[in-house]
Amino acid sequence: MRITSQNLIEFWAVATRPLTENGLGFSVDRAMEELRVLKQLFILLPDAPLQSEWERLVTTYRVSGKSCHDARLVAAMMVHGTMSILTFNIQDFTRYAGIIVLDPRLIA
Repeated sequence: MRITSQNLIEFWAVATRPLTENGLGFSVDRAMEELRVLKQLFILLPDAPLQSEWERLVTTYRVSGKSCHDARLVAAMMVHGTMSILTFNIQDFTRYAGIIVLDPRLIA
């Protein structure tokens, strides 16, 4: 399984956000340790030139607002030939043709 730097950044944001704000409330040290573990468990895809693919996706699918972050993940998938994504946010990715969206709650 593969991840991008964006996955790590989004994890950091949630991990270090206070519990009262729907985060995990981790300290910086704990979050860094979790990042280290994630980078050992998953292949970290390099930040290749994704801009043109991202622009194609946001234009083609008329993406606006916060959904542009999801489009960047899909752009990374397309550039690196990864056609499936594991996410709790199934509805955020169903608009994109050619990818498989997997719900972790349904993976045994």
